[in-house]
Amino acid sequence: MSNPEWYEDTQKHLVGVFDAGQDYWNSAYGQAQWHCERACLGPILERLTGQHALELGMASPLIELAPVRHHIRWTPSLGQAMHPSTLVCDPAAMALPDESMDVVLVHHLLEAAPKPHHILREAARVTSDHGSLLIVGWHPFGLGMLNRCLPSRRNEWPCHGQWHSVQRMKDWLTFVDFEIERVDYCGFGVSGYGNFESWGRRHNFPLGSAFVINACRKMTRVRPIRLRFPVRAFVPGGMVGHGTSLAHQNEWHEKGRIKADE
Repeated sequence: MSNPEWYEDTQKHLVGVFDAGQDYWNSAYGQAQWHCERACLGPILERLTGQHALELGMASPLIELAPVRHHIRWTPSLGQAMHPSTLVCDPAAMALPDESMDVVLVHHLLEAAPKPHHILREAARVTSDHGSLLIVGWHPFGLGMLNRCLPSRRNEWPCHGQWHSVQRMKDWLTFVDFEIERVDYCGFGVSGYGNFESWGRRHNFPLGSAFVINACRKMTRVRPIRLRFPVRAFVPGGMVGHGTSLAHQNEWHEKGRIKADE
């Protein structure tokens, strides 16, 4: 059975996005940004444990920083796969069971890929109840926006596509029953990434060219049902959970019988 036309168009678009993304991340500017994001993600990923982790992105792998036994990378086509265990599919419809991943990292994919909210929904679906969903995206109100304002740069990677704010990510995460635990910013230097990067990350100013969101699933606590009447009034012996001696039981029954005869 042949693939539907809409799927083929989506796959072609994703293949082009993936190739353009790899070209950017292999460039000098992309490598500098990648190292900034790696330094920001490192302390977060190193604290996460579990059995399986998934990364959706186009740059060199970052998910390997997490001490998880099995790491899975994603690509849109077999020709772009670099490992036998690579997940090849539409990221908006992944062939993975529900809540099967302990760590999911979405790295700069929501800005350029079609149906970004569907991709986020799928990433949330495969994240376990006690797992972590990490999102790295371009900050539309950071220093990287200066390059995007130039007409000559708007169609170049990474300035093209649609950048989503942290508030938009919060709204989308709320829709899939996730909540943000922490937001970090990185990539404060337009060039060089020197002392200004360390200073900006230390104070976590919301001016970095990229944001890192750490989200988790909302957990609903079950409240115990409390009875409106005292249980001890109906239980011989006075206290629930404590046995009543046979002598006390006989005494209790005897008093009940005498009162009934009266």
